[in-house]
Amino acid sequence: MFDLIKTRRSTRKFKDAPVPDDLVEQVVEAGRYAPSGGNVQSTHFIVIQNPQVLQDIAEQVKQEFAKMDISEAANKSIANSITVSKTGNYVFHYGCPVLIITANKKGYGNNIADCSCALENMMLMANALDLGSVWVNQLRWLKENPVLIEAMKKLGMEEGERVYGALALGYPDTPDGKPVREITPRIGYKVDYIK
Repeated sequence: MFDLIKTRRSTRKFKDAPVPDDLVEQVVEAGRYAPSGGNVQSTHFIVIQNPQVLQDIAEQVKQEFAKMDISEAANKSIANSITVSKTGNYVFHYGCPVLIITANKKGYGNNIADCSCALENMMLMANALDLGSVWVNQLRWLKENPVLIEAMKKLGMEEGERVYGALALGYPDTPDGKPVREITPRIGYKVDYIK
C-alpha cells in the first residue's frame, strides 16, 4: 500500500484509448468505499465516458473561464485557467477518456472532505491498475456558475448538489502506457511529534 501511495503521480497527458468498463468500475468502487462523515455516504459519482459529452463539458468550462477577469485574490491555478481559456486552447480534463465527477449536498459540512477521500481512494486504485489519473478542480471552482450547474444537472447531478472535485482517468501517454512512478522527495509537509 505504501508503494502505491509513494508512486502515485498526476497524469496530465492521456492516450486516446478507452478504459475497459471493469477497470473504471474498480476505480469508482474504491471511491465508494472511502470514509464519509458520520458514514452518510452522500457523495454522488457521475462517470463520463462519452467522448462528445467530455468535449462539450470542456468547451463549456473554457467558455465560462474566458468570461472571467483575473482578480488580485485569484490563486495561480485559477488565473491560469482564465488566461489559457481566453486563448481558446483550454481543456481542463487534459483530454482524458474518463471523467469521474464527485458531487455532494451543498449545505453538508463534510461535502468537500468526503469527496476528497473518495478522490484519493480512486487515484490510488488507478495507480494499482496501471492507469493514470489527476484531480481536477475546475468544475469545483465553477460550482456556483449557472451554466455549469445546468450542465451538471443534465448529467445527473441532483437539486441541492454541487461538484466538489473530479478525476481525469485514462492510460498515460507515455512510451509504455503506464503512469510515471518516480518518487518525488518530500521537502514540505512539516511534522511535529509531541510525545
